[in-house]
Amino acid sequence: MTGGEQLAGMEHDMTSSRAIRSIAFWAGLWAGLWIAAGPLIAEEAELTSARAGETLAREEFLQIRMGIPVRIVVYAPSSAVANEAADAAYRKLRQVDRLMSDYDPDSELMQLTAKAEVGTPQTVSQELFLVLLAARQLSIETDGAFDVTIGPVVKLWRLARRKKQLPDPEVLKQSLERVGFQHYSLDSESCTVTFHRSDMQLDLGGIAKGYAADQALAVLREHGVTRALIDAGGDIVVGEAPPDRAGWRIEVEIPGESASAEREAIILELKNQAVATSGDAYQFVEVDGVRYSHLIDPRTGIGMTTSGSVTVVAPTGIQADGLASALSVMGPEQGLQLIATKANTAALIFENQGDDQLRKFESSRWDELPKAIEETP
Repeated sequence: MTGGEQLAGMEHDMTSSRAIRSIAFWAGLWAGLWIAAGPLIAEEAELTSARAGETLAREEFLQIRMGIPVRIVVYAPSSAVANEAADAAYRKLRQVDRLMSDYDPDSELMQLTAKAEVGTPQTVSQELFLVLLAARQLSIETDGAFDVTIGPVVKLWRLARRKKQLPDPEVLKQSLERVGFQHYSLDSESCTVTFHRSDMQLDLGGIAKGYAADQALAVLREHGVTRALIDAGGDIVVGEAPPDRAGWRIEVEIPGESASAEREAIILELKNQAVATSGDAYQFVEVDGVRYSHLIDPRTGIGMTTSGSVTVVAPTGIQADGLASALSVMGPEQGLQLIATKANTAALIFENQGDDQLRKFESSRWDELPKAIEETP
């Protein structure tokens, strides 16, 4: 999952989860960077699809959105079409961020909690409502392992990572009392949200990126660009396959292995699907020899202490993103049981079980996913 970097020995349409996470790690340093909507890396040669008799040029773009680099790769009949479609997709990403950011005090999400009165329904936009509805359903399915009311605790752990010390136990206890999806309700007919306790704070970080990527892909399709990949810092959605390819090639990250390590790469070849990877390779704090992940169990308020990664392939970005977040907390056994109930969904889990012993867990459908063979350069 890359921000425009070509991986040595790999084709230019393969995206690597390792590269994306490296770029996402530095996103904070790039917060003021603006990359104009235009090809960052564009292939000059036109590619022809023998199947459809179409001539398409590959164009690649990169802009900072939602605090992270978002890469868009498209095949379009001209640079003008590609630029127009990409501009519209990035505008959509900005719009979603304005609705759902928990960093922007003026976002719709933050204003929702700031103006909340206990027991009083508040009307929200349809987009925010749909994401909250999906989040609540996932909370129910996971018995609270996924919960967007985790906001108060997330803020404590962000501070803990900066200070490199654990949250104060009493403050953490008080914050955890404000967490619980049962503390808010939704009304689909009126598109309203009602909070049932004060001081609620929502954090859509575990699901909103996937939704945003879905929406950006929908905008590209509206502009007639169906062969596209959107790569939002670990969350990838893809449309139709590139010309003369079976699908977009996406390398799945194996935790703890360097890019140069000799290993059998896991390369998926996907179209009209989404991939999300959740892990703690870059965001954690170590205190008294214990490593606490930025991934927090909403039921305990404690950062996860078992490191690893979860990759989920699902029909949409919002599904893949939310499920990857949930499985990171649930663990392999319960997580794979949940995945087994989801149509056209698969998961791969790596868990570090001590002494750098990495154990792999696969859902029943993982082997059914199309895989590509790494080609010799």
